[in-house]
Amino acid sequence: MEKNHFVNAIKQLRETASKRKFDQTFDIVINLRQLDLKKEDNKISIFVNLPHNKGKKVSVGALVDKELSTKAKASCDVVLVKEEFAEYDKKKTKVLAKKVDFFIAQATIMPQVAMAFGKVLGPLGKMPNPKAGCVVPPTADLKPLVERLQKIAKLETKNELTIKTAVGTEKMKDEDIADNLNLVYTSILNALPQGKENIKNVLVKLTMSKPIEVKEK
Repeated sequence: MEKNHFVNAIKQLRETASKRKFDQTFDIVINLRQLDLKKEDNKISIFVNLPHNKGKKVSVGALVDKELSTKAKASCDVVLVKEEFAEYDKKKTKVLAKKVDFFIAQATIMPQVAMAFGKVLGPLGKMPNPKAGCVVPPTADLKPLVERLQKIAKLETKNELTIKTAVGTEKMKDEDIADNLNLVYTSILNALPQGKENIKNVLVKLTMSKPIEVKEK
């Protein structure tokens, strides 16, 4: 698959999809085949740094102790210090999770983070993840991490042979969206045990549109 194939798909979507009153998101959907997800080695769970941001601000929450709270408040959208964890029951944590795309946690209090939020954030796939650089030391500079999270895409199979992620919005340039699409596709291709043989098809869609298949010819 080449970048121009994604550019063509983006143009086709812009021409055929109904216009909406909001800025729709471009999503890529990669359907897989010949992959037994019961085997842990076959499951995909990776983070990739996209060439461009995704067109919408990524909300970042910080779960920290006092020594990191000042830096967190300067860079993150939501900051909870350890003493506030007890205020969050299951219902309140679910409300918080809807507002936050990525959570950062201070490494030295990860046991308390897991105890307070794990039962809710874990199933939602929003626990602070070391693979994304989201578990940090008390002396961490959070500003570069928050900036990097604006371009991170999480790619995972979960329990079905499909990987879906947002890569941009209608306001972005076609070339930038295509760059993001191409990197997601390449990253999945490289992560699959049999490469292209494990890919059934690649679809691109807008929030409210029907998907179109990206074809190499």
